[in-house]
Amino acid sequence: MSKVRVDEDIRPLSEFRAGVATFVKQLHETRRPMVLTQRGRGVAVLMDVHEYEKMQERLEILEEVYKAEEQIASGDGSAHEEAKARVLSGLAQ
Repeated sequence: MSKVRVDEDIRPLSEFRAGVATFVKQLHETRRPMVLTQRGRGVAVLMDVHEYEKMQERLEILEEVYKAEEQIASGDGSAHEEAKARVLSGLAQ
């Protein structure tokens, strides 16, 4: 996902209401998220559905890494050599 470009991707909610189709086209073409504002404050972020799905997949992977780090920190993890041996023995069967 590309970063938000301040000059193009931060728009007032009233402008969005007036031209929804144009905004959806921009999201699809640029693949960048868009920040909608109301009274000068951010109120919503719009993004292309494919970019959203990719972001969700990345978050799931990061959650797994986070869980693994917690397990290692609490002593529940396995040493690399032990894990490697278990995997290799499972492949040999």
